[in-house]
Parts: sequence; structure tokens; C-alpha cells
Amino acid sequence: AWSLVGRRTTALTVGPLIALGLVGWYLTVRQAGDMQGMVTGLGQVGTRMPNGMAAPAFLAMWVWMMVAMMLPAVGPVVLAHRRVIQARGEGPLPTVSFVAGYLLAWTVIGLVPLAAFLAFRNLPMTAAGGPWLRLLAGSVLVVAGAYQFTPLKDTCLRACRSPLGFVMNHDFGQGAPGALRAGLSHGAYCVGCCWALMSLLVIVGLMNLVWMVALAVIFLAEKNWRYGAVLTRAAGVAVICLGVAVAAVPALLPQISGGPG
Repeated sequence: AWSLVGRRTTALTVGPLIALGLVGWYLTVRQAGDMQGMVTGLGQVGTRMPNGMAAPAFLAMWVWMMVAMMLPAVGPVVLAHRRVIQARGEGPLPTVSFVAGYLLAWTVIGLVPLAAFLAFRNLPMTAAGGPWLRLLAGSVLVVAGAYQFTPLKDTCLRACRSPLGFVMNHDFGQGAPGALRAGLSHGAYCVGCCWALMSLLVIVGLMNLVWMVALAVIFLAEKNWRYGAVLTRAAGVAVICLGVAVAAVPALLPQISGGPG
């Protein structure tokens, strides 16, 4: 009977997360199609048209991107939280609040790529001709790769790789308010774990579907795969090497950003 209850809880928790993720990908792909030919990343300056997207529309786009990319990776933590609150006799509302808190953390951090987007979206086409653009992009990539080796990355990754341990150590009380705080807390750890690699999208294009899928797979694997910690280091080395190459080879930045070399 407990096995049946456990399977039912898993299905009713993970199923909606998968459904939301699929909706997020659908809306993201549609948005990417609508913005084809417009600048969404630093590496697209000079090869695509300026982008006039308003800030509210950008944040809405960002939220759906996070739903698509991050909800599959956070599934085990949501499930662990659901099982704990279910054992206390609570209904589904705290689980909804937990997910809402998690997405709220990513929504707030979305103000950072928004600021970057507003800074580079209307740069003149001639900006791509100077070396400063690729040097800036290369520097961002090197910093992102180096972060993969820091103690802060390790701390945040451990929190993401230990769902039940996180839930037991971040119990903010019963009900939706406590679950919201727990979701915010986990979202903060997740941001701390993923922000560096996520910054690649600011370089190659926020709506670059190839890079989005690659990063989503990395996030899912490093949090849930047995060898996820090794993958974290490997990704760091790869991104550092990519940053050095981008700074050194003028044609590389537009190529990895979906433009002509």
C-alpha cells in the first residue's frame, strides 16, 4: 500500500513539473522563432538587427525559459518536499508554493540579464568590428568556467544534489508561507549553482535553442547524475577553453552565436 501511495505521489508531483516544462519549451521555441534575426546575445551584435523588446516582455520570456530549463532538474527536490509535507497531513498548496518560490528566485535574478540585454541590444553594427566585443565575451566565459571550481559552486551543488537533506534542513514551518520560503531558499542555491553557465546565454543569445538545450542537460546531469560533480569540472574546463578561443579568434564569437563567421 505504501509503495502504491509513493508511486501516486511521485506521478502527481513529477507529472505536472514535466507538463510545465513542456509548456515552457513550447513557448520558448515560439518566442525564439518570433525573434529570429534580432539581437539577444552579445555575440549577435553586428550580425542581427537591434531588439526592441520591452522589459516586462523580457522578464516573461525569462520566466518561461527557466520553467523549461530548470523544472526538470529540480524535480527530485520538489518530490522530497512533497513527501515530507504529505507526511504532516498537508495538501498540495504548499508544493505549489514551493515551486512558486523557486521560480521567484530565478525571476529576480532575471534582472541581471535584463540589464545586460538593455546595454547591448542597440549597439551599432560597427561595434562588432573592434576587438573589445570578443575580449569582453571571452572574459565572461573564462570567469564562468572558473566559477565551476569555486567552494561556493560546491556548496550550492551539494544542496541541489541532496534533496531530502535540503528539505530537512530548510523547514520554515507548515503551510504555504513556509513552503514559499523553502522554495526561495532552494532557488537561491540553484542560482548559486547555475548562474555562471547560464551567463553563456548572454553571450551566445538568450534565445539560442541549441545552447539552451545543452545547458539544461548539464544542469539536470550535474544535480542528479552519479558523476555530476565530475561533469561540473569538465564543463568548467570546456568553458574556459572556449573563452580563450573566443578572445583569440575573431570569427568564433559570431559562429557560436548562430551568425556568420
